[in-house]
Amino acid sequence: MSADSALGAPAVHEVPLEPAAEAVVFCGVDKPFERVAVPDVLLREGELLAQIELATVCGSDLRTVAGERLAQVPLVLGHEQVGRVVAFGPGSPARASDGSELRIGDRIVWAVAIDCGACRMCRRGIPNKCEQLHKYGHERMRRGWELSGGVATHTHLQPRTTIVRVPEHLPAQVLAPASCATATIMAAVEAAEEIRPLRGEIVVVSGCGMLGLTAIAAARGAGATVVAVDVDSSRRELARRFGAEAAASPGVRAVRSAIADAAARRPDWGGSGRVGFGVAFELSGAEGSVQTLLECSDVGAAIVLAGSVFPAPSVPLSAELVVRGLLTIRGVHNYRPEHLERAVRFLQAADASLFAQLVADIVPFAHAEFALTTHAVRGTRVGVRPDWPQMQP
Repeated sequence: MSADSALGAPAVHEVPLEPAAEAVVFCGVDKPFERVAVPDVLLREGELLAQIELATVCGSDLRTVAGERLAQVPLVLGHEQVGRVVAFGPGSPARASDGSELRIGDRIVWAVAIDCGACRMCRRGIPNKCEQLHKYGHERMRRGWELSGGVATHTHLQPRTTIVRVPEHLPAQVLAPASCATATIMAAVEAAEEIRPLRGEIVVVSGCGMLGLTAIAAARGAGATVVAVDVDSSRRELARRFGAEAAASPGVRAVRSAIADAAARRPDWGGSGRVGFGVAFELSGAEGSVQTLLECSDVGAAIVLAGSVFPAPSVPLSAELVVRGLLTIRGVHNYRPEHLERAVRFLQAADASLFAQLVADIVPFAHAEFALTTHAVRGTRVGVRPDWPQMQP
């Protein structure tokens, strides 16, 4: 019996690491990053240690470093990653989301958020807004959980983390964003479909970064005609490759014209007068884009907002427009466990070669600070790849 067990405390499994694990630590705006070596990890029951294969840098990470999002420091950033199980805590091994026991060497992705399962939000079926929520890549670094983010050689996974086993054949740059961008879009698509199914609809996607391009592919796959909106002409062109029928720069006139153009290409589209969209996903977070969508909607449209996750000016809202137009506006923030499962299934069926191009810039771990301070030159994400020689299936 261990000393911990004798005292009634939870048993722990000490995992020595040689060479030591390493994490890149954000210490505050305009302060240099630090590197922290972690020579051993203490795992408790239900916990595991994952060795990172690839982490991708989300736009929220970049905003945190730039001071546009508040964060407690020191902080190990990163919440999009794929890795392999290398150690478990004592007791039964942790389980994947499908209930099966995980094994050493399993290739996995895991959810951003960890809920408590007991608070009123969890009891209401909204664990993504748990009152005790903890998030990888968002929590202040603390003793015992130093490896709490993805921009590290390893991540220490806590109990109640949703873990999904992933296939060997999919490229790491396709799988890493599943934990944030892809799962968020699966939550947004579900929110829209609860109001208005996508099949046969004109769907507008505003903002064509990683989230938007994923939404375009998902909507097109569901049978929608998609209009992409972005200020960047190269992203509008990329949106067409992901399935958009038409593309427009922001603004009411341009978006209305693109919607009408997309509708005119459909032989089954009847009716007369102004044409509006049935479903829209706003993923840019720009207040002007939200206003544009309100003005370009069809009667009964659903507008899903998922990009407004940082401070921005308020959006004027015409209550009369919402009432007379029978509009539904839904917010999506974080996601539930089933959305990560759906994200992995979506990526398995998607064009892997196309999605892999969205993480075209990959730097070695030694240059992780560059990835955390630089927007992608090619694609929409910068990846960080630890160069561990022992990374094996």
